[in-house]
Amino acid sequence: MTDTDGSNVLFVVLDTVRKDRLSVYDDVATTPHLKEFAEEAAVFEQAVAPAPWTLPVHASLFTGLYPSEHGATQENPYLEGSTTLAESLSAAGYDTACYSSNAWITSYTNLTAGFDDHDNFFQIMPSELLSGPLATLWKTMNDNDTLRGVADRLVQAGNKIHEHLAEGGGGDTKTPQVIDKTIDFVDESDDFFAFINLMDAHLPYHPPEEYRERFAPGVDSTEVCQNSKEYNCGARDIDDEEWADIKGLYDAELAHIDDQLDRLFSHLKETGQWEDTTVVVCADHGELFGEHDLYGHEFGIYDPLVNVPLMVKHADVEPDRDDETTVELVDIYHTILDAASAEGQGESLQSHRSLLSPDYREFDTELGGVPRGDVGFVEYHQPVVELRQLEGKAAAAGIELDEQSRFYSRMGAARTPDSKYIHCTRIPDEAYDLAEDPGETTSLVGTDAEPAHLEDALWAFLDDVDADWPEEADGADGDVLDGMDTETKDRLQDLGYID
Repeated sequence: MTDTDGSNVLFVVLDTVRKDRLSVYDDVATTPHLKEFAEEAAVFEQAVAPAPWTLPVHASLFTGLYPSEHGATQENPYLEGSTTLAESLSAAGYDTACYSSNAWITSYTNLTAGFDDHDNFFQIMPSELLSGPLATLWKTMNDNDTLRGVADRLVQAGNKIHEHLAEGGGGDTKTPQVIDKTIDFVDESDDFFAFINLMDAHLPYHPPEEYRERFAPGVDSTEVCQNSKEYNCGARDIDDEEWADIKGLYDAELAHIDDQLDRLFSHLKETGQWEDTTVVVCADHGELFGEHDLYGHEFGIYDPLVNVPLMVKHADVEPDRDDETTVELVDIYHTILDAASAEGQGESLQSHRSLLSPDYREFDTELGGVPRGDVGFVEYHQPVVELRQLEGKAAAAGIELDEQSRFYSRMGAARTPDSKYIHCTRIPDEAYDLAEDPGETTSLVGTDAEPAHLEDALWAFLDDVDADWPEEADGADGDVLDGMDTETKDRLQDLGYID
């Protein structure tokens, strides 16, 4: 291993975590330890995720590219042809590790490329199949057209059994194991890049009993609605009391994450590693609890999904709260390269995209008349993965979905701290004054108050990243599977996402 010149790096993603359910951002009791951490970190109010779900966001975090650039989307759920952050830091001399219990962050999707050690903590499938001595075999299987089908079916089997157990309350958290593994890794490393994804706040919610009793006393997690597709298609209603129970379970999951993160942070302090470690904590996306008649993180790009928490601890970042600067999660790639004093082996380090730089977000360009540094962009590709599950729930309930709806739409958004413009292929566009209407309840499209130039900025961005919108002019994008190659359809079918 070569000598490194930069800081150790701990990168924490809180999967599916809303800003307003964290003690850092609101008056709630869920995460007191994270609030304590925030006192020595920069806290950003205007962080924008590039998509509302795990795979494209993590691909952006790991490559510095937007979804249309890296191509890991609903239609093609694999990161291919891009050099990752872990590969760059490994080349710079860092020991690299990825610990997660998210099924998208595996050798299977290529998101673990460049990590010396990685473990997905599958509940059913032995984790050794995806890491350790068999990692090379697993990669070989995925690189071979014939063997990849076998790998797909192994993942499918593990996920289906896990889903069955989780629906019955048997899916226990893997966060303690993730933290244990991370502690072992950092203690054995001289220079480390540790990435962890903590999944507790992702559906279904079955928090440990001690936390459930604190935040959702008397609530049976197997009795509340834990399937977002049932609600979104109209097969299942949720009243205010049940929403309160669901949110209580969600908060309980956050409290458990908070205690486990404190265990990791405390260990770094006790062992003298804290001061020399850059710590980045963010969510990849949030969650909806009935807002806009949606549950989960599908079929929308509203702020509870894409305006995410972000905290950064580093000697060159002033511990303070920033409620004015637009931050794109894509910029974390450059921030970590900068902290590690590493050049990107794929996307090179761009100083104006590093949160450590005094010229952060100084682009000297405009998009559609809007200063580039003021605006963050979101892409939500055609929802192949979620739509097929939604259609199945609707069919079982005798419900016919409206094809001219958000369920069949591709979406994009341009967002500044004060305003937002959303474009969809099959429903009317939306625009909001976020300062006056943070809940995005009254669209300003077609009014004198419509945010100036944001629609133009969105289209300029989509042109810049060479986004391919289906039959955009009239919104008639046909069936979402049209144009998808046979191999990709087979992979999605093997994973149980389409029939």
